[in-house]
Amino acid sequence: MASTDALKVEKLFSVKDYVCLITGGGTGIGLMGAQGLAANGMFRATHTWRTETSAKVYITGRRMEALENAAKTHSPGESGGSIIPIGPCDVTSKPDLEKLVKDLSSKEKHLNLLVANAGISGPKGVPESSDATKLSTDLWNAESPPEWASVFNTNVTSVYFTTLAFLPLLQASQSHPSHTTRSPSVIVISSMSGLMRNSQGHFAYNAAKGATVHLSKLMSSEFEKANVRVNSIAPGYFPSEMTAKSSRDEDNKSVLPDEKVREKGHVPAERPGSDEEMAMAMLFLCRNVYVNGEVVAVDGGVLNQVPGR
Repeated sequence: MASTDALKVEKLFSVKDYVCLITGGGTGIGLMGAQGLAANGMFRATHTWRTETSAKVYITGRRMEALENAAKTHSPGESGGSIIPIGPCDVTSKPDLEKLVKDLSSKEKHLNLLVANAGISGPKGVPESSDATKLSTDLWNAESPPEWASVFNTNVTSVYFTTLAFLPLLQASQSHPSHTTRSPSVIVISSMSGLMRNSQGHFAYNAAKGATVHLSKLMSSEFEKANVRVNSIAPGYFPSEMTAKSSRDEDNKSVLPDEKVREKGHVPAERPGSDEEMAMAMLFLCRNVYVNGEVVAVDGGVLNQVPGR
């Protein structure tokens, strides 16, 4: 039985001594997660910061300069944990993943949370015509098998091999005195696009994200034996380099205006998701050890408006 004091938010969602790793952590949703984890990575005891238990949030990706700028710009300083760049790493490369595991193992004895966030959008192919010949020709000419393979390699295959690479470090966190059985976890960033029946003009991306959703479920079941939980967040429209096409040099942040989301006509929230809303979802799945195998749509209500699930 818990005391009322034990149910304070800062205790329920503190990651004060966690070691976390986020792929694609320099921009977009990955950076939002890094900020949320680092912001809740310190514990206040009798008005004194216990810095020896602060969280370490490692971010990796292909562009080291973006990772370094994100860490410099968004680390909370003395009020939270640390955002630490590590890499660079191409998560579609086994040698790169092996090197990343070696580098992290030289710094840490365990890993509490892996966020598999790296992803690409892929080719566009809009199914507009009702004439089968034109429909076939338009889509045939818009996309290619190598483009599909690239999307699946980044959005699905890399998630699997990244998770495999870090399973031993994740399991090792259970030997830490302050962590419990089933506390290590993986959060896979999929997409609402993987849950809907509308192609949105990019069959490859939506098909790949559907595969990512199912891969998360497979891993949650098969890795249960190692006491490593796997859940997925299926975001809607959040500001990122994928949705906004760019990010600002000074802070790695992207801007997605409300009107751009509103004009889509199927977003009840009538705006993009916020950094805070993504951080809430990540902290919940990270800290609630009774949750495994779930796909949490954080989409502003889109999946109530379009066919899906």
